[in-house]
Amino acid sequence: MAKGVKAAVIGSVFAVMVGAAGYGGYTFVNALSGDGGAGGAAAERKSGPPSGDEVRATTAKFFAAWEKGQAARAAALTNNAAAAEPLLTAYAEEAHLTDVRITPGAAHGTRVPYAVKATVSYDGKSEPLSYRSELTVVRGLTTGRALVDWQPTVVHPQLRRGDTLVTAESASPPIEAVDRDGTVLTKEKYPSLGPILDALREKYGDEAGGSPGVELAIRHADQSADTPLLTLAKGRPGRLETSLSARVQAAAEKAVRKYAESSVVAVEPSTGRILAVANHRDDGFNAAFQGKVAPGSVMKIITSAMLIDNGVTTMNGPAPCPDEAMWQGQTFKNLTGMKPNPNASLANSFLRSCNTAFIKLIDEKPLTDASLTQEAEERFGLGRGDWKTGIESFDGSVPTVSGPDRAANAIGQGQVQMNPLNMASVTATAITGTFRQPYLVSPKLDDRRLAQARGLPAGTAAQLKQMMRLTATQGTAARAMAGLGGDIGAKTGSAEVDGVAVSDSWFTGFRNDVAAAAMVQKGGHGGDAAGPIVAAVLQAGG
Repeated sequence: MAKGVKAAVIGSVFAVMVGAAGYGGYTFVNALSGDGGAGGAAAERKSGPPSGDEVRATTAKFFAAWEKGQAARAAALTNNAAAAEPLLTAYAEEAHLTDVRITPGAAHGTRVPYAVKATVSYDGKSEPLSYRSELTVVRGLTTGRALVDWQPTVVHPQLRRGDTLVTAESASPPIEAVDRDGTVLTKEKYPSLGPILDALREKYGDEAGGSPGVELAIRHADQSADTPLLTLAKGRPGRLETSLSARVQAAAEKAVRKYAESSVVAVEPSTGRILAVANHRDDGFNAAFQGKVAPGSVMKIITSAMLIDNGVTTMNGPAPCPDEAMWQGQTFKNLTGMKPNPNASLANSFLRSCNTAFIKLIDEKPLTDASLTQEAEERFGLGRGDWKTGIESFDGSVPTVSGPDRAANAIGQGQVQMNPLNMASVTATAITGTFRQPYLVSPKLDDRRLAQARGLPAGTAAQLKQMMRLTATQGTAARAMAGLGGDIGAKTGSAEVDGVAVSDSWFTGFRNDVAAAAMVQKGGHGGDAAGPIVAAVLQAGG
């Protein structure tokens, strides 16, 4: 839906610092909000978690007021009446939700699950709505009253801070997205495509030639595409062809389900077409396209290209691997257990993922603080903000830095930011020598101009491809890639995150004309979590 359309809106209004859940969170909120505005003598104030009787009594009163449309009364039973009342008022009066019936389930301590049934009516059309959610009853700090801990999910489980509910004629007609072979792609069959299909509908609904319907939908605070919840009047969907492969997408969906906070992207190196994109995240964020995190040692593909292109060394040239390497006062080390090799070649240090070898080489002439940035931008098309994939995406960042971060950037730490889309493209460029900007929808549909870059000299690409082959068969990626036939190659990575004990797992690889990259936050070593995801996708795509 267009952001300017006249609609019935439920505004998720939140005070600063509201939204903390649990015992430590609600007490601070109550101190700011006054426990929903109700008074009570300090001498009579209760403490400790609410009792079972208090939980039952509070939820019964809250549900009854909500059902009757008594927003002020229901809001007063929460620990943030200022945020709750506008949302509950709009629920009844502006979103056209009536005949509300709430059925509580068995309480689990202070948590109470419940089922909601209501009717959405708009412009002479009505449809039933049903969903489940849960709330928590907490004790107010200033009054000691048992109160509903106010969260937007109290109203609907998919609402987040700042989101709204909108009932209106949709601004964008529905689409029937199909893969490269004409197979229909639906949210039901490919769940992690949900936000992506919504984004495609918002951008290409008109171009696809459909007609709008009437919907209840979530309008997100971050300006991402609306999420439809209920259709009151069906529109006519327009057909939208995508670059995706249903077969590869199915494999990607299955693979990410095994690892929390995981994302994967597969591309076709010969064309740039995106074959699959999948995320397994509680927050619904498309980290595969929009993530901005350190990639760890998969960055060594770009660093190796820089070393070769600038004549510092070659695949078979020297890249000694000591225990430690010092760069401008900062000491860098390898993973525990890696044996030093003073006679190592670049290929050997690459396949073992020796950090110190790369740190030692970045000080060689003619390299400067800007060399890695130039390699990333000019050869691999990264970091210029000009990718046009068809939906919102981030095209990486390799900033020019000095000091210790120059060394850290070379091994994918420091200030480098990437996502799986970026690294799948890096692998595609590395093995073909040509940068082809990845895309989800053909640029011919809307005449957009895809990003361009110089690509790599043929000799550099040949060396990178061979080093990735060796890594997949003899190096750190061998276990994950075992069993894959055809022409294969890979690179592992693990990225340390400040304040987090377990590193992020990264892995990128290729098999014939498919390149893929995956990230699992807090997944550990690259081959442990991200590796199996990439291998499964390559198996399906090759």
